[in-house]
Amino acid sequence: PISSKWGYDRGQPVDRYYIENFLSRCAADIHGSVLEIQDDRYTRRFGSDRVSKVDILSIAASNPIATVIADLADAENIPNCSYDCIIVTQTLQNIYDYNAAIRAMHRILRPGGVALITVPGIGKIDRNEMDGWSTQWHFTKESAAKAFSEVFDEANVNAEAHGNVLVSIAFLHGLASRELNERELRYEDNDFPLIIAVRAQKLNIAK
Repeated sequence: PISSKWGYDRGQPVDRYYIENFLSRCAADIHGSVLEIQDDRYTRRFGSDRVSKVDILSIAASNPIATVIADLADAENIPNCSYDCIIVTQTLQNIYDYNAAIRAMHRILRPGGVALITVPGIGKIDRNEMDGWSTQWHFTKESAAKAFSEVFDEANVNAEAHGNVLVSIAFLHGLASRELNERELRYEDNDFPLIIAVRAQKLNIAK
């Protein structure tokens, strides 16, 4: 690849273009008490003054800014109905029992709360030896929608696929989004999904 650092050394990675567009469109969901994985950059950026509390979940106790140390596939130390919004970007693919993680997200969301999730469709294997995990899965729009619909109400699950063959190749090479033009970035081809984004809302009544 041209860059082995996902493109961070060249600017905004291509996948982050789609992730940030998705979160921008769902910004109204980011409010109240929010849980985000690893850091709170997207909560602060897109939640603004709508957020009253933010927790940062990490599986690694070495994360100095984490407020909750837990495996998202378990998370028994997080009480039921704790959060209005959960932001989980590019994480679920690293959890072998991702269905357990989806159940845990549903449990810790308040009624009416929303989980905003992104996972890779096409991408290189992420080997994070520091945190002791690596890529276990890649998803399609259909598999992500089915997995969330088995836990959340199907009518309240929306899955999107974003990308095309050109942007997928650019991402695999480690190019930055600025090295592609808007027409190239905005063209959608569901046969080459770089990013899958899911918005899943918990029913307003106990389930």
